[in-house]
Amino acid sequence: MRDPRSLYELNPDVRVPEGLPLVAGLTGFADAGAAVAQTTEYLLSTLDSTLVAMFDADELLDYRARRPIILFEGDHLGDYRPPKLQLRLARDEIGQQFLLLTGYEPDFQWNRFGAAVLGLIEDLGVSTVTWINAIPMPVPHTRPISLTVSGNRPELTEAMSVWRPTTEAPANALHLVEYQLHALERPVTGFVLLVPHYLADTEYPTVAISALEAISSATGRIFPTDALREQGREFRARIDEQVAANAELAKLVGTLEERHDSYMEDTVLRSPLTDEDGELPSADEIAAELEKFLAFRRGRDDDTPLGG
Repeated sequence: MRDPRSLYELNPDVRVPEGLPLVAGLTGFADAGAAVAQTTEYLLSTLDSTLVAMFDADELLDYRARRPIILFEGDHLGDYRPPKLQLRLARDEIGQQFLLLTGYEPDFQWNRFGAAVLGLIEDLGVSTVTWINAIPMPVPHTRPISLTVSGNRPELTEAMSVWRPTTEAPANALHLVEYQLHALERPVTGFVLLVPHYLADTEYPTVAISALEAISSATGRIFPTDALREQGREFRARIDEQVAANAELAKLVGTLEERHDSYMEDTVLRSPLTDEDGELPSADEIAAELEKFLAFRRGRDDDTPLGG
């Protein structure tokens, strides 16, 4: 294998503090509800971030299968937008730093790419790795998005994983990274969002919200979701209108609801937001915990610049 480090170019002007979590989401083989695309685009567009490393698309990408976008303006080409696979240093809504790996899933050289990612994790002193994926499932849009959780962090798998199959399925490049991290006993979590199969080919905002909530649970990072939530409410209203106007679709959703509720009655899954008695904390309790958390973080993060 050629040197994995030659697959990417580091930004010499950025210094990454040790101990940060890494969040990853790559688009490619399957992305039900455009969960990964929406989530990563939302993070890149709403958070401050700076480039840490850029991967070489000429080594990793099949351009004929996923062609770059050009902008044609009347009689000339106004823009050429090459695909990017990049690692960035970002800040969440309250200034906490984390690493964000986004872009296309490599078409080629998976082993070398995996080795490159593992090398970056080691060199940058990454604390935990969290990645997201989404698949279509026969579940109703009228119920919360469920998850299958993999990895070696039982506090997350036990609290959040609803569907735990034993099955063979096509892999993506981040499955390989997770498998290798698990073998090295490095903390890693994969979240698979279970998207209503009849919405798998749409941009479903609710699944992006669920992805951000899952990432928050794994990393302690806090993300702005107001715009996504508004989009989700509007999308849900349109879907409900279509269901109400179509008897066959209403029957399908009703059947999925019955199956979903029956399945959930048999699970012992407890929400990570509730206490041992299943009760939600009060607003005052949440505010007090948040204030303690912010006070703790200020001493660690306020004097750390994003890029140095």
